[in-house]
Amino acid sequence: MTDSPDKFEIETILTHGGRDPQQTRGTVNTPVYRASTVLFPTLDALQDYALPFRYGRDGNPTLTSVEDTITALEGAAGTVLAPSGVSAISTAMLSVVNAGDDVLMTDSAYEPTRNFARDFLGRMGVAVRFYDPRIGGRIADLIAPNTSLIMAESPGSLTFEVQDLPAIARAAQARGARVAVDNTWATPLYYRPLSLGADLVIHAATKMFGGHSDVMFGTVSATAECFPALKRTHRLLGVHVGPDDAFLVARGLRTLAIRMAAHEERTLEIARFLKTQPGVLNVLHPALPEHPDHAIFKRDFSGSGSLFSIVLEPRPRADLQRMVDTLRLFGMGYSWGGFESLLLPIPTPTRTAVPWAEPGQLIRLQIGFESLNDLKADLADALARYRGA
Repeated sequence: MTDSPDKFEIETILTHGGRDPQQTRGTVNTPVYRASTVLFPTLDALQDYALPFRYGRDGNPTLTSVEDTITALEGAAGTVLAPSGVSAISTAMLSVVNAGDDVLMTDSAYEPTRNFARDFLGRMGVAVRFYDPRIGGRIADLIAPNTSLIMAESPGSLTFEVQDLPAIARAAQARGARVAVDNTWATPLYYRPLSLGADLVIHAATKMFGGHSDVMFGTVSATAECFPALKRTHRLLGVHVGPDDAFLVARGLRTLAIRMAAHEERTLEIARFLKTQPGVLNVLHPALPEHPDHAIFKRDFSGSGSLFSIVLEPRPRADLQRMVDTLRLFGMGYSWGGFESLLLPIPTPTRTAVPWAEPGQLIRLQIGFESLNDLKADLADALARYRGA
């Protein structure tokens, strides 16, 4: 890909980004480079700190292929890689905050993000406050003189509130705070936080980027202003990913556009099906017109992901157990973004700023690539068991 990525549409970037067959003996995919020690032919080369690969932790062509592709997709100045989504979140946050700072975090944040903020940043002398994910521009009233970071996640990966990111970013910029966004759900195919005013964008690449439920990975991309601090923090922390994992993510990215389109179509069909089922009180999917944040979703997103939640009428735990223990196709597991369908019962979501008001049992679903008729039958049978039918 010799031209600037700006000249190409996203499907072309996914197909060609990060590949240079002329530099890899004609191989279509960048090979797996497993290396710790890098040898230098001369003293001048040894002391040339501008060389891209000086030691295994500095990276290698396998890792660079992923970094370059994600950077192009996000329209970023640069990208760093991490061994998990949580590691990407922690690296991004630590690149911004200092002891004595204040962080504002969405109340709909991924639970490990909340845990890192509470159990680690709190210990380091960083105050963390939670805000209503639907606060929009009113977040300006919460920004303190020492607020250095606003941590957003849109939509929330359990409860699916969509945030008014442009309004939040304007308020942050006016007060000198940075904005980081977890963009795992929509991916840069359907949502571009940096173009909406964010400073850093984070992915649990374990999910949609990998796409096959066989890799742990994370990425952080940043603007030109924030990337030097991100890169420095990444190096100081010693964060590193293995080349085999990077190869799997690079391979997964090649089919991301096709998989996302299929996920979106199939997930919306299942969401609409569940709206008609007895015992389903609410379907939490921002692409549905009745979702309270649908207008913001339509304005800022160009598509949707494979994940959504439903709220079932309240029933005893024994009914929930009868529902989920004999599922035929939906597995129970904490991840998502793969080829298989998953169902996960969620306890009452943790809330600090605003109470969770939905009654009943929250269920999160990931829709994979099985037959839709078979998935509907599995869900219909499960819901009948839940109701005691």
